[in-house]
Amino acid sequence: MNCRFELSTGRAFTLIELLVVVAIIGILAALAVPSVMGALASGKQVACASNMRQIGIAMYTYATDHDFLLPETSHTAAAGQTWIAVLADYLDHVDKVRICPADPKGAQRLAAGGTSYILNSFLFVPEMDPFGEPIGGPSNDLSAIASPSSTMMAFICSDQTGIGPGNDHTHSSGWSSWSAIVSDIATDRFSSTRNADRTAGSSNYLFADGHVEKIRAKALKARADAGENIAMPQ
Repeated sequence: MNCRFELSTGRAFTLIELLVVVAIIGILAALAVPSVMGALASGKQVACASNMRQIGIAMYTYATDHDFLLPETSHTAAAGQTWIAVLADYLDHVDKVRICPADPKGAQRLAAGGTSYILNSFLFVPEMDPFGEPIGGPSNDLSAIASPSSTMMAFICSDQTGIGPGNDHTHSSGWSSWSAIVSDIATDRFSSTRNADRTAGSSNYLFADGHVEKIRAKALKARADAGENIAMPQ
């Protein structure tokens, strides 16, 4: 039996022709979806980089007002005086800037007073002696960073990071393995697909001189596998 489908114009399609058209549409859609997802990820990456640059500028402005000392994290700051709280005076639309547009928990962090961006604990969490007293000078001294352009200051937090204001810094002194790194930061925040070891995409990184870099997760993993702690001040 020869099945035919009549259109209003009088043009008829056979069943085979109709199936071919449907198959072509399916193929085109399959090709288009990754492109659209990639474009969306790229747009969010650009917006996130803008947020981080604004945070970097605010950090520098704060430091110039406070003898080159950067704001503190929840590890040492009094309640309501963490870095994202005090930078509100230096940032326009702080509630927008403190949330990465690609953060799946962004709305929850915003409601809880948290942030998608976490600071490098090497720079902001002082080393303590056995009695809980800080060793040496302040760790948040901007003028003490030898190579600001090579030292990471802030990262995008991982999905496992808590949503509250107390979750505002890394535990980078313990980044002895790739699993420790990806439990702290989102190395693949900008990716159309995600794999188990978090090396399929890239993320943004704010450096101590204020510039932001997009770095592929695979490149960071190679450095970590070679024994380098990527957060160590340079």
